[in-house]
Amino acid sequence: MKQFSRQSLLIGEEKTKKLINSSVIVFGLGGVGGFTIESLSRAGIGTITLVDFDTVDITNLNRQIIAAHSSIGKEKTKLFKDRILDINPNAIVNIHNLRVTSENAKTLFDHIKYDYIVDAIDTVSAKLALIEISKDKNIPIISSMGFGNKLDPTTIQIADISKTSVCPLARTIRKELKKRRIKKVKTVFSTETATKPNNLNGSREKAVNVGSVSFVPSVAGLIIAGEVIKDLIKN
Repeated sequence: MKQFSRQSLLIGEEKTKKLINSSVIVFGLGGVGGFTIESLSRAGIGTITLVDFDTVDITNLNRQIIAAHSSIGKEKTKLFKDRILDINPNAIVNIHNLRVTSENAKTLFDHIKYDYIVDAIDTVSAKLALIEISKDKNIPIISSMGFGNKLDPTTIQIADISKTSVCPLARTIRKELKKRRIKKVKTVFSTETATKPNNLNGSREKAVNVGSVSFVPSVAGLIIAGEVIKDLIKN
């Protein structure tokens, strides 16, 4: 427990032990999910399951905590497993190197009991599938909305999906959840109007890539981790 002594001074040893005995599954290991994992592992979450299909790309260097020139081309799940175990050798880390779909998502809940689900992925269908699973299995979930083309981290808020505004992704999720008669989902979202991305090649063609900076996704990820940790020690 010495590793978590500073934390225990703040929340107490019993609550720190509760975190050590908790199991969290994180979907999406990008700019948001990566910083969530960083904070969860440093808080002592005992079992962390990581789900992502991707490898590190050079364009990830500006915002993803696991991205470095030495990690380009490597699987994010394996990189994060090594990082977590370097931070907390007593942690149990499970990895699934796959792209989450509405079809395969349920299989990830067959053998482990999770105390919390973190949704930090971008695909609407997969996000909806995870929310439905959380309701069906009565597992708390927090869902990340859109943080691309955003510059102001002070506009990031925590709210139920019904209270979200401005964010186009949140609007889509709200609409789809209404069809499914799901009313409550904790989300982290930004009220900032998205900045129009610059077209780097100077042509008139529509810009495809979403712009990003180092300090917006990271703040969102840390906020998510904070909510997970506070919920786990409260309940």
